[in-house]
Amino acid sequence: MSIGAPGKAPDPTPTDVLATRSTAELIGSGQEGTVMDQARAYLQRVRHGEMGALPAIGGFIVLSVMFTILSPFFLTERNFANLLTQAATLVMLGMALVFVILLGEIDLSAGVTSGLTMCIFVVLVNVNGFNWIVALLIALLTGVAIGSFIGFFVARVGIPSFVVTLGLFLGFQGLELIIIGSGGLYRVQTPEILSIMNSNLPIWAGWAMLAVILAVSLTTSLWDRARRTRAGVPNRTIALVWIKLGVILVIGGIVVGLLSNDRGTGFKPVSGVPIVVPITLAILWAGTFVLDRTKFGRYIYAVGGNAEAARRAGVKVVLIRWTAFIVCSTLAVVSGLFSISKVGSVDAAAGRDIVLSGVAAAVVGGVSLFGGRGRLLHAAIGALVIAVITNGLGLLNLPAGVNYVVTGGVLILAATVDAVSRVRAGGSLTRR
Repeated sequence: MSIGAPGKAPDPTPTDVLATRSTAELIGSGQEGTVMDQARAYLQRVRHGEMGALPAIGGFIVLSVMFTILSPFFLTERNFANLLTQAATLVMLGMALVFVILLGEIDLSAGVTSGLTMCIFVVLVNVNGFNWIVALLIALLTGVAIGSFIGFFVARVGIPSFVVTLGLFLGFQGLELIIIGSGGLYRVQTPEILSIMNSNLPIWAGWAMLAVILAVSLTTSLWDRARRTRAGVPNRTIALVWIKLGVILVIGGIVVGLLSNDRGTGFKPVSGVPIVVPITLAILWAGTFVLDRTKFGRYIYAVGGNAEAARRAGVKVVLIRWTAFIVCSTLAVVSGLFSISKVGSVDAAAGRDIVLSGVAAAVVGGVSLFGGRGRLLHAAIGALVIAVITNGLGLLNLPAGVNYVVTGGVLILAATVDAVSRVRAGGSLTRR
């Protein structure tokens, strides 16, 4: 069995893990041949329960069609831009949680970590007169410190992550009250922060962003092929690279084209891709690169699939777990930054209610709660599904309670699909 493809090898043996030590930086499906061979192999994996983000993509399409029929405002340029900005915070938090969920762990404090660090940020800027860049660096370092704290107790001491992060979930709410004050609220006064969610790129910059995405995707694909060739490993057909670029070009062109239209309601035109979009895509690409093309990323999948096998193969399981919590808490700070940019203020309840939605985004997108399977892109797709539910039900003027009921139902359905697919793939529902 190869561990060359994420999300396709949930239970590596020690031999598998050892194999990754020499080919960990390579990426490929392990299934070579023509395009039709690849398609048949993919269908075979789906039939055996390895569906990845396929259910979430289907749900996204079905929900989008349904809300388009029910509301004339859903499929408009203005609502599409709103949907992207509404989803950005959840996308970032979901991606943060993927790093620990892949290990079969959980971080219930990720939401309040984002809130606490933003409390520190806004107080440093508004009260103590810090430069916003310095304050942001302090907030990010605070996230690193929190992740290190969690990682120490989970990976080194051996306390279950649920217990450690639940304690921090409660404790950080108290720290937020102490920093901000009961009933207190600070406005975000930094234009650069506010512009992340509330300003747009020039129209030409949106098309330039699409060109950069295509160039980076092509370069990365050719680089992967060159490394596999040097290592003596067969490559998949080059046609798959052109198909992927064609899909990116078509979908990206439609998105940028829609967002380039004027969606303002007043005299001032509003057009262009929201600034938060390229920031999110850049972090998504960097995180995916780390998980797919570095030994650290491959070891995360190995530890999540079978920690004991990974340990016997010489993987430093404690260090991998420790680092994953640091990455999670640091990315949670970025999600908090997106949140305060959209809301425009920070209060003592910041980040309190979002963590379970972040977990839901990852699971709905296809990240396995049992560890070892999933990708950052899956969490992003899951966050978009949840955002579509919230956005669509809001347009229909349904009560907020309906939103929670529908989102909870989708989460249970996604967890059930994950469990069933794992059993069909020959995996286990218990940790090893």
